[in-house]
Amino acid sequence: MSTLLASPVSAAAPLRAAARAWALRRTATGLLLATGAAAVLAVAAVAWPMARPAVYLAAGLGLLAGAWWLWRIWQEPLEGVARHLNRQHPALEDSAALLLRPAEELNLLEHLQQQRLLSRLPELSAAGPLLPVRWRPYGLGLAGLLLLAAGLWWARPVAGTSAPAAGQPLPLHFTETPAQPATAPRITETRLLVQPPAYTRRAAFTPTSPSFRCPQQSRVQWRLTVSGPTQTPPVLELGTQRIKLRPVAGQPTRFVAEQQLKASALYRLRLGNQVSDEYAIEVQPDQAPTIRIVSPKAYTLVEFGRPPQVAIQAQLRDDYGLARARLVATVAQGQGEGVKFREVVTDLSAPLAGQPAAATVRPVLRLPALGLTYGDEVYFYVQAWDNQQHMTRSDTYLVQWEDTTVQESALDVSLGVNTAPAYFRSQRQIIIDTEKLLAEQRTLAPATLLERANTIGFDQKVLRMRYGKFLGEEADETIGGAPPGPPTADAPAEEPGLGSVVAEDHTEAEAKPEQHSADEPGHSPDDGHDHHSPAPAGATDYEARTAELMDPYIHHHDDAETADFLEPTVKAKLQAVLSQMWESELRLRTGRPREALPYEYRALRLLKEVQQQTRAYVKKAGFTPPPMPEATTRLTGDLAGAAATTRRAQLPPSSQQPAVRAALGALAQLRQNNAAARTAAALEQGGQQLAQAALRQPSTYLGALRELRLLTAGLRAKQPAARYNLPLIERAFTSLLPPPPAAPVRTTRSGNQLTRRYFQELSR
Repeated sequence: MSTLLASPVSAAAPLRAAARAWALRRTATGLLLATGAAAVLAVAAVAWPMARPAVYLAAGLGLLAGAWWLWRIWQEPLEGVARHLNRQHPALEDSAALLLRPAEELNLLEHLQQQRLLSRLPELSAAGPLLPVRWRPYGLGLAGLLLLAAGLWWARPVAGTSAPAAGQPLPLHFTETPAQPATAPRITETRLLVQPPAYTRRAAFTPTSPSFRCPQQSRVQWRLTVSGPTQTPPVLELGTQRIKLRPVAGQPTRFVAEQQLKASALYRLRLGNQVSDEYAIEVQPDQAPTIRIVSPKAYTLVEFGRPPQVAIQAQLRDDYGLARARLVATVAQGQGEGVKFREVVTDLSAPLAGQPAAATVRPVLRLPALGLTYGDEVYFYVQAWDNQQHMTRSDTYLVQWEDTTVQESALDVSLGVNTAPAYFRSQRQIIIDTEKLLAEQRTLAPATLLERANTIGFDQKVLRMRYGKFLGEEADETIGGAPPGPPTADAPAEEPGLGSVVAEDHTEAEAKPEQHSADEPGHSPDDGHDHHSPAPAGATDYEARTAELMDPYIHHHDDAETADFLEPTVKAKLQAVLSQMWESELRLRTGRPREALPYEYRALRLLKEVQQQTRAYVKKAGFTPPPMPEATTRLTGDLAGAAATTRRAQLPPSSQQPAVRAALGALAQLRQNNAAARTAAALEQGGQQLAQAALRQPSTYLGALRELRLLTAGLRAKQPAARYNLPLIERAFTSLLPPPPAAPVRTTRSGNQLTRRYFQELSR
């Protein structure tokens, strides 16, 4: 009996050994992947210095994840190991958990099964590990990571690491005022290295001239070599800053300084009495992306029967790279006060995966997918961001789905009052009358048919003339007259309208067919306009010449090119409406109503297009503030983002320019050999204005600024001014002054006395 009862420690020992061996193998596989990941991060940190912050962050996160993973491996409970053994070895008969139970809790059958397991485990371990690990996936992962590291090393920006050593020294010009002893240390060599920011994706470079251009936020490094050891380091004068260069460790004659540039500046180097000329660094800010929508047009009407979709083509450009883009569509549904708006955003960043400088996106607006139906509208625009998170949005474009049906409210019909004149008909009412006439055509006599068709044709003429007023056609003397009798009004007319444009005053109690006499050519003589009327029979030559002179300034009602106030697109469609109405009227007047019906329908469709095109869109949406996490911000006193907005503007210089004029006066004194201390002070004050101009246009003013610095230093050293280029400085100061006002010039009067008198009256 004693042989059957084994102690718990001895029974669980094989299980603990199997768990320890399994943890070691799993740790080895993790080390393989960690080695490959470490190689990738090391290569990225060495080959891509600009990405080191991201590399350090990834390394820290990887260490935390690896520590957590190792803790999970070595803290694996023995019950889990027993379950893995049961799945791995069927010979254990799902009884590995018996090895963990105390002996006093086992019955006789369980004791026998435990002994069987203890006898089988050595046989299983002799054939191989009890819990094997698949090494092949981890080996392939290590190989892939090593290949990635090799690819990163091969694609590294070689110029960024080799440029400092291979760059040539820059030819800076130095002066000494006063001259130093021959043994004094001097700057013998100057090298520059420019590291563009990460958003430009450009490698470091060495400028070829002391004055150069660089992107905004670039880091510029100055490396100087001095002829001998010096106790006073060289000084970099960058704008208003004075930066001392630090010595390089182990090289007492080499100094270095590094500065990040956010704005254009002038710089010069100084060591003792040795001072270099001033050179300009032009900082180029990152520009926002540009968006050009090639198609569709600003207004698109999806006509009935055409596919309900609109293809969009937009061209995106940026100076360094595009990061993402999206299409924002605002859907407007409903009519009147019941219009509802809904915004749908579509991501367009798929073509911008590699951050290209130029890309073309071609999204498609599928109206049914947006929830649109007939008569609804969608307003859309495109937004684009570059890799510096500068955003640009395009103009708003309108797409409308044509609605061929108009629903009338029963309340409007019951409360309708016929306040319009009987002769007035809308285009829809004309269509209804024509269709009614065609339905009754067989039962009507030819004379009655012609009379009713002529009446509808007269209604068509009146409606055409009403719309023609918006195109300057205020009279019609070529077609038609009064119909045989006044038309009947069966129902109140419906005016399709042009928004606010075609709203007419219906306060007339009664109207007659428009018939104009010779005295009334379609309008009242006191309508507020200056109308041209022919001179009377006995008019003198003076009156004829006066009428000819005033003709260009007279408003002509019958001039269709200048007497309207509509947009060109609306005007073109209205002209098409009048053409269709004219064709309809012609066939109605000649007793052919069936042929006139297609023209009436086309005129109605064009009128509805004009009505929709003249609508204005005002989005009924206010500012929705983001939710504030009160639990983290309440009573903390954090004022981040609460600063008041400030506006900056570049004010134009004063027209007087006192400092520049004083400097020009000082130069005039120097030409007369009248040098004084206040002369140098006046030149230095004018030099500040010249330095600001040199920042904007280095090629124009930088040479004059250098000569001015030499001149002021020479004047303070009691040197003659004739040795300096005074005309160059004078020309630079003169160009800073605003142009003088134009002198009055006597104008020669042309024309006769009548013409001059007329323009005098106009100018009152």
